[in-house]
Amino acid sequence: MPLILTEEQTMLKDAADGFLNENAPIAHLRKLRDSKDADGVSRDLWRAFGEMGFAGVIIPEEHGGSGLGAVEAGVVAEALGRTLTPSPFMGSGVLSAKVLVDGGSAEQQAAWLPKIAAGEAMLALAIDEGAKHAPSKWTTTAERSGNGFKLNGAKGFVLDGHVADALIVAALTGTPDSGGLTLFLVDPKTSGVEIERTVMVDAHNAARITLTDVTVDADAVIGAVDGGEALLEVALNLGRACAAASLTGAGDQAFQITLDYLRTRKQFGKAIGEFQALQHRAAHLFTEIELARAAVMGALQRLDAGRENAGLAVSVAKAKAGRVAELAVQEAVQMHGGVGMTDEYDVGLFMKRVRVLNELLGDAGFHADRLAKAQGY
Repeated sequence: MPLILTEEQTMLKDAADGFLNENAPIAHLRKLRDSKDADGVSRDLWRAFGEMGFAGVIIPEEHGGSGLGAVEAGVVAEALGRTLTPSPFMGSGVLSAKVLVDGGSAEQQAAWLPKIAAGEAMLALAIDEGAKHAPSKWTTTAERSGNGFKLNGAKGFVLDGHVADALIVAALTGTPDSGGLTLFLVDPKTSGVEIERTVMVDAHNAARITLTDVTVDADAVIGAVDGGEALLEVALNLGRACAAASLTGAGDQAFQITLDYLRTRKQFGKAIGEFQALQHRAAHLFTEIELARAAVMGALQRLDAGRENAGLAVSVAKAKAGRVAELAVQEAVQMHGGVGMTDEYDVGLFMKRVRVLNELLGDAGFHADRLAKAQGY
């Protein structure tokens, strides 16, 4: 399959880029950050996302969504990377929506998918527990209690968890060796749930969540008891691919800003973009960004096709996009000279965003290790 967008996907890209450039440019991020907004995200913007069909891009049409696939989700994610827009799209429209689409009961789907698609609800997926993404190292437990379960544990790096209308929590219902992982739909207002907002270095939002004897009914289970690992892995692969798309968008936009600077900044009576050393660095960066974009497109297409090796393609894309985006923002700051380190220039904001996206759902080291293990190393 060609590693390019179809005509319909290109139209979606143009619509997403145009909408975000007009309604949520980088100035939107700065306003939320500088005003110390209590939510750190705009609920009005999220509703507008729903009206445009972006929030429910992977949600089936019968639940009010667009019924599209991974490539289209990646298109929206890349657009968000270009404008650095704080948005619950990743946590709600991708990760949580995918879990509910694939494993939710009819009641759970009817209750939440139309609201996500309309931009009326925000959900958060609570999985990671340590300083690094490690989806196999679970300590949060769910013990049977009466007609339901009692949850105990702590989660970190929960995207937009402080504003979530519902949480999807991964907890052990068996032993770590038995693979007894179950996903639960939890009301954040339930007794025993404590949520602490953590504003990240890029002015986006996450939360720490502590669960102390949190009681949920049996109908809170998503999918089957002890069957959450396979369900979660599919959602995580989609999320990782979308994070890679956002990295590509952020890296490419930082590159475009730098190109404009090279064309206009003058030294010794010449635009600095005329200096051969900077031309070589810009040319190298251009080729790396295109390679990363191809890797991301290939991963998204494999997810849509249901390929058996799609997860490995996602790891290639996340690792490649992460390293290239980091190179892009480092070169952007360097080629801007001293002003690249000031808050007045946007390239520093891209550097911070790339740093967070690299950690989200596994950094390059995590995915390189995943690939190595799959090859028997």
